[in-house]
Amino acid sequence: MGNLVIGLILIVVIGGAIWGTVKRIRYGSSCCGEYDPAPKKIRVSDRNKKNYPFVYELSVDGMHCSNCTRRVENALNSRYGFWAVADLASRTVTLRTKSEVQEDVCSKIVSDAGYVLLNMKPIKNQEDI
Repeated sequence: MGNLVIGLILIVVIGGAIWGTVKRIRYGSSCCGEYDPAPKKIRVSDRNKKNYPFVYELSVDGMHCSNCTRRVENALNSRYGFWAVADLASRTVTLRTKSEVQEDVCSKIVSDAGYVLLNMKPIKNQEDI
């Protein structure tokens, strides 16, 4: 009887491990505590860099995974005249805009996405980007 109970417990543990592994493979492992598929990427229709004369570098706190960067990019890209590309390694976002933008506007957008804008600085030499 004891062997049967131990066998059932092992089956349940192994089944849970397999289920968790399949879920991580399908949806990715997320630091955000969610196991849902990554949000669909919002693509900017105008991808001509010459149409975005203002370029900023945003330092964002709280981006820990690719889902985080996708959420920040989507929040910014959903605004007309914004084109954002987030970099997880440096925890920064390169933001191109068609018109000048104030830091408090970007801070509100980023905070509504669940992250914190630490710093926003204009980039002068845009050819390097």
